[in-house]
Amino acid sequence: MRFTISSTALSSRLSILSRVINSKNSIAILDCFLFEVGNGQLEITASDSENVMKTALPIEEVEGGGSFAVNNRTILDAVKELPEQPLTLDVDTGQMTVRIIYQNGLYNFTCQNAEEYPRTQQLGDEAATFTMPAKAMLDNISRSLFAVANEQLRLVMNGIYMDLATDSLNIVATDGRKLVRNKYFALKSEKPQSFILQKKPATLLKNVLTKDDEEVIIRFDDRNAEITFGQTQLACRLIDGRYPNYGSVIPEDNPYELSIDRKTLIGALRRVLPFASESSQQVRLRISAGKIEVSSEDIDFATSAREEVNCSYEGAPMSIGFMGTSLVEILSNLESDEVQMQFADPSRPCLIIPSEQPEGEEVLMLLMPMLLND
Repeated sequence: MRFTISSTALSSRLSILSRVINSKNSIAILDCFLFEVGNGQLEITASDSENVMKTALPIEEVEGGGSFAVNNRTILDAVKELPEQPLTLDVDTGQMTVRIIYQNGLYNFTCQNAEEYPRTQQLGDEAATFTMPAKAMLDNISRSLFAVANEQLRLVMNGIYMDLATDSLNIVATDGRKLVRNKYFALKSEKPQSFILQKKPATLLKNVLTKDDEEVIIRFDDRNAEITFGQTQLACRLIDGRYPNYGSVIPEDNPYELSIDRKTLIGALRRVLPFASESSQQVRLRISAGKIEVSSEDIDFATSAREEVNCSYEGAPMSIGFMGTSLVEILSNLESDEVQMQFADPSRPCLIIPSEQPEGEEVLMLLMPMLLND
């Protein structure tokens, strides 16, 4: 088998696929990329047994066809330093050898039998399907990942919940203290459907999706999902179980509302956080007409910090505590120049909403307060 392919195209696709492969695998063959040649193209697959990503590349001067597996580090190291040029791969599946011929030299190494590589089970015709623009998928996943939990007991919270409802697609993540809910109104379904996407495939999508990809096709059943974009497909195992009723924790009436410049508040929080208790990371917001006082203290080390920030607020004065790192995360994952913070009292959840919503979407973030030691 012999074929020619662009060095930069091969290197970039291998770099993307390598993110799927674990540093330690229970099956040795999963340290490899699977190469399959046929119909004038090269299909490359990477897997960790639960997540499988494959991509197709055009090839030239093809002689023969077949499949083989190559250690991911060997092939990555071989091509990543090469400048753009045609590479000729000469593969002998009988002797299990690979020769890569490039402009000023060649590489020789061994390959493995492709029959040992585990195959994924295809979704049936009964699988549900929906399509959305790649930009919308990328934006919503990127906004939500930071709120995914890392729970040993409540595994359903260790992923992003894709809830296709009658009015919108709701993309939700929560760790019990902070919550993100994205509503994408262009997608809706008369029959509500949902699945929980694990954190690893969601992170893979964040890293490999581009806003240039036209659309993403998502097919899923009770156990698995297939996500296709461009020439790439990601197949993944879903989290089994019922996601918490996220709607029940979102307050419908928080009467006190302030508006503030998002970056200004982030800056103030980052300046006072080093003086907060290392264990709690608590910051206090003293809110009054026209200003917020952001403060922190660590009684054990006798350190404290305080800073005033201008805002728009006309409600009753209030003091409320938050985990400062979580508040910075929420604000950093919004894009609007100004945000609105809605309160009821110091013991109830605070809603944080961008003043300018993305077109056709509604973004809402929630943060639970911390008890202040007054």
